[in-house]
Amino acid sequence: MNLQKLILPGIILIVILLIYFAYFNTGSRLGSFSSFDTNNNANKDIVVQLVKDKKIEQSPEGFQFFVKDKDGKEVLVAAPANLPENFQDADKIILTGHLHPDHFHATEVKLE
Repeated sequence: MNLQKLILPGIILIVILLIYFAYFNTGSRLGSFSSFDTNNNANKDIVVQLVKDKKIEQSPEGFQFFVKDKDGKEVLVAAPANLPENFQDADKIILTGHLHPDHFHATEVKLE
């Protein structure tokens, strides 16, 4: 009989924990480029992982580097010249921009 009294509170606690980890604990969650439409130039944020085994190259417009999303998709990023300090040491970064068929155009790059 005592076990039956604990079932409902246990289920409620599990549901609350699932909601918390699924929606509110976004600090370590990577985004997915599949949520971007290449026909839409509206800027959106995405958390990605910097691919450190590929070079960060300077271009006339700024910098180019590769990132990886939660699905493991690697994408070339064209970023402005003002990258954050210690950018090359970052594990996760926040990009603001839009996706083209061949690259991600970042208007802003921040460290997570």
